[in-house]
Amino acid sequence: MPYTQTSQVKTILHQGKKMRLLVTAGPTIEKIDPVRYISNFSSGKMGYAIAEAGREMNIDVTLISGPVSLPAPCGIKLIKVENASEMAAETKRIFPDSDITIMAAAVADYRPVLQAPQKMKKESVSLIIELEKTEDILASLGAMKKPGQVLVGFAAETENLLENAHAKLVRKNLDWIAANDVSGNETGFGSDLNAVTLISRNGTILEIPAAPKIEVARLILKEILSAS
Repeated sequence: MPYTQTSQVKTILHQGKKMRLLVTAGPTIEKIDPVRYISNFSSGKMGYAIAEAGREMNIDVTLISGPVSLPAPCGIKLIKVENASEMAAETKRIFPDSDITIMAAAVADYRPVLQAPQKMKKESVSLIIELEKTEDILASLGAMKKPGQVLVGFAAETENLLENAHAKLVRKNLDWIAANDVSGNETGFGSDLNAVTLISRNGTILEIPAAPKIEVARLILKEILSAS
């Protein structure tokens, strides 16, 4: 039987109820000591744009954000977190009551096993830091997902874009995935532009060419809602 999105989102739309959108954005930082950390180049701009686009559509938006240099959006519930553990806890707390969840955050895949309580002094010898995996939040949500909830992931790739994105969609039980190539300057991390390939679980593919992130966000939400 072909995959079809179940009726919860359709029911909300038909009844005129306010939809609940959960968005994650930005990086997480994993401390090595009080002054150093491991992170990535995510600016949070894409996630914030999705949250803004949801507000424009009169959706009830909750935004969980890692550390970013962006102003707090108006009309949106903002929850600030720092590390992967905090983002996992807050996301899993709110997810059960969300209708659509879009995971645009770039959560750190690893964290130091030990965090030094004081600043580590520079030594002449090499420094080795043991790392451990953080929780795969998207996979956790895929396992928690109830019928009718829509779960959307992002796949930031530098090679084999569509193959890697589709494998992630299947592996983590997603309904949609937005694949974006972050290897270039125009649409890479920190850019005000993005270009994505939006892939659904039933095989629908929508190419969104390079455009301001707010426009990309509007198209992503419009496609997800129209398919619901």
